[in-house]
Amino acid sequence: METTLDITTTAHYIGGKPFPTVHERTHDVYSPWNGEIIGSVSLATESTIDAAIEAAQQGFKVWGNTSVKNRVQVLFKFKQLVEENMAELSALCAAENGKTVAEAKAEIEKGIEVVEYATSLPQILGQQMVEVSSGVDCQTKRFPLGVVVGITPFNFPAMVPMWMFPIALACGNSFILKASEQVPLTPVKLGELLTKAGLPDGAFNVVHGDKDAVNLLLENLAVKAVGFVGSSKIAKYVYEKGTLSGKRVLAMGGAKNHLVVMPDADPELTAKNVVASANGCAGQRCMAASVLLMVKGSEPILEKIQVEIAAIRTGIDMGAVISPVAKERIEGYITRAEANGAKLLVDGRNVVVEGKENGYYVGPTLIDGVMASDECACDEIFGPVLSVVRVDSLDEALVIENANPYGNAAAIYTSNGGTARYFSERASAGMIGVNVGVPVPREPFSFGGWNDSRFGVGDITGEDAIRFWTQTKKITTKWEVSAGKNWMS
Repeated sequence: METTLDITTTAHYIGGKPFPTVHERTHDVYSPWNGEIIGSVSLATESTIDAAIEAAQQGFKVWGNTSVKNRVQVLFKFKQLVEENMAELSALCAAENGKTVAEAKAEIEKGIEVVEYATSLPQILGQQMVEVSSGVDCQTKRFPLGVVVGITPFNFPAMVPMWMFPIALACGNSFILKASEQVPLTPVKLGELLTKAGLPDGAFNVVHGDKDAVNLLLENLAVKAVGFVGSSKIAKYVYEKGTLSGKRVLAMGGAKNHLVVMPDADPELTAKNVVASANGCAGQRCMAASVLLMVKGSEPILEKIQVEIAAIRTGIDMGAVISPVAKERIEGYITRAEANGAKLLVDGRNVVVEGKENGYYVGPTLIDGVMASDECACDEIFGPVLSVVRVDSLDEALVIENANPYGNAAAIYTSNGGTARYFSERASAGMIGVNVGVPVPREPFSFGGWNDSRFGVGDITGEDAIRFWTQTKKITTKWEVSAGKNWMS
C-alpha cells in the first residue's frame, strides 16, 4: 500500500529539534514512484555544520557521562517507537526511495536487529581485569570517542543509518548523520523518535547536504570518527580525506557480486533465490546478484531463472530506481550489451507502469552470452540487471570472481557440502552465501566486504563496530606493599 505524503521543506534536525535556516541552497525531493516532487531539503552551509557540531559536543557532555546501562534504556524505548511507527516509516522510506512498502518495512526490521544488538552492550562492554603479577592488576575499559559522523546513501534510508548510530550511541558517542539529500525524510523521523525515546538534545543530529557538507564534516577536527557507505570511488575519497585530518574512517564501497550455479543445485530454490537477489530493491543494493556464473551442466536452471524473472511485475513486485539519471545509466548498459552481441533473455528497458507513467522504472533484465571482460560483467550497474557468464568449471568461476576488484559478497548454489566449502574458502569476498543470494549476516555477525568494497579496518556492525566507535584505556594498579618491587614498580 502506497501513502500520499504532504511534505514541504525538510529542515536539519539539530539539538533535538528542527533547525530551519535561511539563505541555504535547497534540493527538490522526488518520489521515484511517479516523478513527483514530494518536498525539498535544505543543503547545509558551514554555519549549519558548525551548529550541528556544537550541539553534538554539548550533547556528548551529558550522554558520554551516562552509564551504558542507562544509555541502552533509551534504545529499548527507541526500538518500541520504531515498531509503533512502522507504517509511517515504511511509507516515508518507500516514497522517497522508490522501493515497495514491503521492502521498506523489511529494511527497517533489519535495522532493528542492530538496535537489539546495541542494547546488549552492558554485557559486552564489561571491563576485563587480570592479575598480571603478584599484587598487580591490569584492566581495560572502553570509552566513547566524542562527536562521530555517519554518511549514508540513498538506497537504504533507514537500515544503513541504523547500522551505525545505535552502536555508536550505545558506546556513548554523540552522532551526526549526513544522509543522502535524495532521501532526507526517513532520517529526520528517526531523529524525532530518538528524542522522544529520551536521548539528550544534541546526542543525535541530522544535517542535509551534498559534497560541500561532507567536506566540512571531514575537515572539522572536532569530529573523531566517520562511518561511510556508498560507491567505492566516494568511499576511497572519504577515507583518504578523513584520515588525512586524523580521523578514524571506515568506508564501505560498492560491489560486483558473483553467484555460481553448479549442475547439482536445487533448481527451484536456486531460481527463486537468484531472482530475488538480483531484483530486490530494484537491484539498488551492494549485496545484489550481478553476475551469474553458470557452470557447464546447469543450463536447465537458467531456463527456470528466466521464467521467474519474466514473471516479476514492475511497479508492483519491484519498485523504481532512484532517478532519471540512474534509469538512463542502467538502460545504457543493457543497450550496449545487446549491441556487443549479448542476448537479452528478458529486456527491462522502456518499461511504463500504468498510472505512474512518469516514474523511474527499469524492468528486470537477464543478459546471456556475456563475456567476463564485458562492461556489464565488470561495472557496478546498481540496477535490476543480471549478466550470465557461462563457464566450464568451478575453478574457472573462481578465477572470474577473484579477478573482480570488489569483494563484498559471493554465493554458490550446490547440493554438495565439499563443493560449498571449497568455494567458501577460495572466493575473495567478505560475505559468502551457500544457497543464499544475499548473504547479509545477522547480528552479532558483522557486515563488511573485502578489497575495493572496504576502505579501513573492520566491519560496520557487530563487535568490530564497538571497537570502531570506542577507544580502550588500560589501567594498571598496585596497592599491596607486600607485592615488592619488580619491573612494573
